[in-house]
Amino acid sequence: MVDDGSTDGTANAVAKDFPSVNIIKGDGNLYWNRGMHKAWSTASRKNKYDFYLWLNDDITLFKNAIVELLACYKLVGESSIICGSTCSKISGNFTYGGKNQAGKPIVPDGAPRQCGVMNGNCVLISQDIFKTVGFIDPIFIHAIGDYDYGFRAQKKGYTIFTTRAYIAFCEDDTRLPKWCLQATPFKERLKSLYSPLGNSHPYYYFIYEKRHFGILTAIKHFFSIHLRVIRPSLWE
Repeated sequence: MVDDGSTDGTANAVAKDFPSVNIIKGDGNLYWNRGMHKAWSTASRKNKYDFYLWLNDDITLFKNAIVELLACYKLVGESSIICGSTCSKISGNFTYGGKNQAGKPIVPDGAPRQCGVMNGNCVLISQDIFKTVGFIDPIFIHAIGDYDYGFRAQKKGYTIFTTRAYIAFCEDDTRLPKWCLQATPFKERLKSLYSPLGNSHPYYYFIYEKRHFGILTAIKHFFSIHLRVIRPSLWE
């Protein structure tokens, strides 16, 4: 478990109630992607595990979650990543999991469904896939790393499947980042865009798109992102 400089007593509570958990300290600058990489790289040095499980801290797992992930893995074959589907506790609607190439959510329907894009909230990766694809890329700070890993795995010949049913509650933060909002002053919009939580940091998003969609797409969106910062009203 990565404790990236939290101040709410989580690390002490976990150490007290679950002393077998390895708590990795961060300085508050790891964020999601680099925190996930830190946990994974540390675990891989400890032992040769059969599986690695990405797990966000805002997820409430159902009691059968791990059973469902492993059952789906056995159903679809050993050359697949299993992406856990989550729903809102409030509405019961899909929040995170697998999506098709167009970004449309794949809602669980009782069978594992192949997907092209995966959210990293809860993902099961086997040792064999890890040996080939490697770690989540630490070049990304907060966002993008889960999408990047899914595309990298598929380029290596692996597939991604969703779980047959929802395996956890996880609320969806559908709010637009501050840099997309006309009401946000320009300087704050620019600061928001280049912050780790901006979700489309131009430098890292350029790397991601160039890697998977080509240089022309990367250049196009590099400029369109900045245009949106200057004139967000064009998208409203």
